Amino acid sequence: MAKLDYKLLQALATVIKNQSFERAAEVLCITQSAVSQRIKLLEQNIAQPVLIRSQPLQATELGKKLINHYYQVEQLEADLLPDILNDNPQTPLTIHLATNADSLATWLIPAIAETIKSNLIELNMLISDESRTIEKLKNGEAFGAIGLQHKALKGCQATRLGNFNYVVVASPEFRDTYFKKGINAQTLKYAPGVAFDQKDNMHVQFIEQEYGLKEGDYPLHAIRSSEAFVTLAKHGAAYCLVSELQIQDELNAGTLVNLLPDYKLVETLYWHRWVLLKGVHKKISEVIIKVGQQVLD
Repeated sequence: MAKLDYKLLQALATVIKNQSFERAAEVLCITQSAVSQRIKLLEQNIAQPVLIRSQPLQATELGKKLINHYYQVEQLEADLLPDILNDNPQTPLTIHLATNADSLATWLIPAIAETIKSNLIELNMLISDESRTIEKLKNGEAFGAIGLQHKALKGCQATRLGNFNYVVVASPEFRDTYFKKGINAQTLKYAPGVAFDQKDNMHVQFIEQEYGLKEGDYPLHAIRSSEAFVTLAKHGAAYCLVSELQIQDELNAGTLVNLLPDYKLVETLYWHRWVLLKGVHKKISEVIIKVGQQVLD
């Protein structure tokens, strides 16, 4: 086709975002039939499918690229319009940002707080394991992502932020209950640990590499909160592999103790973002790089 019809791309992006043709119709203020027709017309125009009608609804690889493009155009327009109209924005600009939970629990919010306060912004934080945040950028769900991948996606840039150091900690009570004889494959079989969710492989890989135990050979809580990790450990309910940056106060106070003082797991984080950034998105990107590099290195 000669050019993209952005109403058709908007329909596809809205269906994927809301996971429903009916809810997409409500958002777009059109009928459900009209939403279906727009997606069918898009598929006819490019002669390829863009939507997999499954549960959950999924975009095809081409559909993901089109959604990513649509969000980039939407972001550029939102940044540009106030300058063209010489007016202050009347509605908030939504900033979609993918991050790992540990960055969110430590340095990320203080880094972007001033930019948020000085602009009409609403945040949409997409929280995933650091190995999976890049998918949010790839799918067009976020304009930037903090993750482990060092290689930039096509149309994106990647900048090294620095290292997150992880240590194995527990309360003194937990240590004395489960690890009187030290940490080994036998004692770990009875000591409950904690992971971010069922897809978090950091804890699982650590236990397997260091002690030879497979997932399922030991108890493991799944909690989608870095803050809850620390709370659970402080209450003597689990041990955890957690960012050293997050628990300095607890280590200094003795409410948590380092179970393996000679061990430290190091992960390097990178900031990925679209190449074409303007306005507020560019400001947020710059401050994430500046503060992230200061804190992590």
